[in-house]
Amino acid sequence: MESWLKISCVLCIFGFLREMRPSEPYHAEIMLSQFYQFTHDEVNRFVYPIGTYSQLTLLIFVFLMTDWLRYKPVIIANATAGVVIWGAWIFTTTLPVLQATEVLYGFYSATEVAYYSYIYAKVDKQFYPKVTSHTRAATFVGKLVAGLLAQLVIGLQWLNLKHLFYITILPQFLALLWAFGLPKVTKSLYFHSKDDTDSGEVKEDSKLSVTKKVSQALELIWWHFRSAYTNPLVVQWSLWYAVNYAGYQQITTYMQVAWNSFEDKPTVVWNGAVDAALTLLSAVFALIAGYFHAGRLQPRTSLILMALLSVLEGCCVLLSCWTSNIYLSYLGFVLYGGLFAFAITVASSELAGSLQEDSFALVFGFNTFVALCIQCVMTFVVISESADLKLNVFQQFTVYAFYYIVMGVLHFTVVPLKYIWICSKGLRKKTQFNQATVGAP
Repeated sequence: MESWLKISCVLCIFGFLREMRPSEPYHAEIMLSQFYQFTHDEVNRFVYPIGTYSQLTLLIFVFLMTDWLRYKPVIIANATAGVVIWGAWIFTTTLPVLQATEVLYGFYSATEVAYYSYIYAKVDKQFYPKVTSHTRAATFVGKLVAGLLAQLVIGLQWLNLKHLFYITILPQFLALLWAFGLPKVTKSLYFHSKDDTDSGEVKEDSKLSVTKKVSQALELIWWHFRSAYTNPLVVQWSLWYAVNYAGYQQITTYMQVAWNSFEDKPTVVWNGAVDAALTLLSAVFALIAGYFHAGRLQPRTSLILMALLSVLEGCCVLLSCWTSNIYLSYLGFVLYGGLFAFAITVASSELAGSLQEDSFALVFGFNTFVALCIQCVMTFVVISESADLKLNVFQQFTVYAFYYIVMGVLHFTVVPLKYIWICSKGLRKKTQFNQATVGAP
């Protein structure tokens, strides 16, 4: 087996174990159950928002520390946080402790960047597409297995809801042990751009002071940032990526609370099966998007497709929150997840085609930061008591649905305006050329 493939397989095992979290599809159900007896309002307004705010606060710091520490220590910290979080959830009984674990969960989410960026420091650029597909596939498989396992355990009543926390902590602990066995990274993109194992460069690199290293790294970060975001196409697709991803994060975070609020809840809660179906459909739609996008969609066609997908995503969210039938809500959510996977894959492909390879992590990291900023604004305005809107969970999801619909309508409006502007600009140039030709001796 080739070395790059070995490293990819080793990392994918970690990714699979990390995503093996059977409690996730039932997290709100567990917190609202007789085992904990938190209220809908407490979970919706005082627990989940803290995870969002925490992730936003830590994301930039974690991104820089991931590069400085060269990935592996942050991966170990991520796995350790997973063990602590699920261990705390098993024993927590008070709202302040639950809120504290949400702060740590924000760190757990933020440090996910180390998993996705580690592989690029260990393999040659020619293998980037393959290892990217491997790491993504590992997470999809982990989520799929977790959802099916959770549904099997709850559907057949083998265990109760709280036992899902015990099942989840085992793969988190195995992921921690596995993380210690990951190969060491000798270089990183910004702070350690030179390989420490290169004997000819070790002495020179060791003479660099920490201050100079930081200065050089920040200069390189700024250069990558400026070269990326002075490109109009990068700005356009980054904005769309961030706006769409923010909506997805918000909807997937609070969907379980909405389902728990239905009056006609089934005896068997199907959250695990729905999560598995969402994961499977997302993987299929992402593959389809990659196939159709490979040289088949022109930039203008992609924008029109994005506008259409945004409207359809909004309609699926409306189906999830306006219906009184929870099974139709399940259907709307699964379809929404598939459409999102298709749309975000197209947006990522458009972005990747407009970027230098070395700036991938920075741009996608910054776009995620912008998405979290948007999500925090949505959380504060729609959910927080400070805004005093007092919307119930179904009204909140109505806001998210029209957020997507309005975004789609704006894209539909921008595309023809952009086309008219380009045509008028071309016509002016042609007129000027003709006038210059006529006036020439």
